[in-house]
Amino acid sequence: MAAQRFGGRHSPAGSRPAGAPQPAPFRGRSAARVSVRARAMFLLPLPLLVAALGAIGRGAAGEMLAEIGGFVGLMLSAWLLNEGLRAEAAFEARKVAKPPALPRKLVAAVLTGVSVFGVGVASLGQGVLGAATFGVVAGLAQLAAFGLDPMRAKGIEGADAFETERVAKAIDAGEALVRETVAAAARLGDRRLEGRVERICDQAREVFRVIENDPRDLGRARVFLNVYLRGLRDATVKLADLVGRGGDREAAARYEALLGDLEASFAAQRTHLLEDNRSDLDVEIEVLRERLQQDGLVAR
Repeated sequence: MAAQRFGGRHSPAGSRPAGAPQPAPFRGRSAARVSVRARAMFLLPLPLLVAALGAIGRGAAGEMLAEIGGFVGLMLSAWLLNEGLRAEAAFEARKVAKPPALPRKLVAAVLTGVSVFGVGVASLGQGVLGAATFGVVAGLAQLAAFGLDPMRAKGIEGADAFETERVAKAIDAGEALVRETVAAAARLGDRRLEGRVERICDQAREVFRVIENDPRDLGRARVFLNVYLRGLRDATVKLADLVGRGGDREAAARYEALLGDLEASFAAQRTHLLEDNRSDLDVEIEVLRERLQQDGLVAR
């Protein structure tokens, strides 16, 4: 039996005027900042790999191991540096955020210094003091070029630490659900559906921003986002699994109907939060919860 979209005065579709414009495809997403300097850090260790190959030809096993160890250490440092820059960009994009649990850029600089020191002592024949000097200079130069990781949490003006922590944890959980949903959508093999999922996730991020600006509605918003985002994540993962096993047209049709409802409902959610419309928001939550329980894509 084909799924039918639910309607009515309090349904998500009913809260959106007919012919209302679709949200911009990239609204709510900041452009990814690609650091060419950080990418170039992957190229710097390559001479060590070439030198290690030369050491193999000369039968210098100790020198080869030192150079391969330095190559691996510097490549890991470059990866940590790029991950640290991504974490920093995500931190800066949010008004309420905790600093990264692991200071990746700092660890990358330390790893660079240790790698340079190890290569200097074991491969280049430098003394411990000279190799340590080069290692310290390399690590400090990397910190000077790319800076330190964020070390302090960003909070809500006028809110205490507990309230800030509560908001940050709720948004972290929502962001994790969004990432899992986008990753599952990428497995669908359908760019149109993937784009629709990304637009819904953008709308969810707009709700995150509303919560950051006014955390008084965090309780209801958290329930709403949990119901919606978990429902969307579960449905997307299940459909992706079905596609991987050969596909299911009926399931795909139900999924598309669900996406249409969610697109309208997220817009309504943001409106209810801004207007502090408690009764309509509670109805939205209950209607969607019943819909997800009835839908074959989402477990009860």
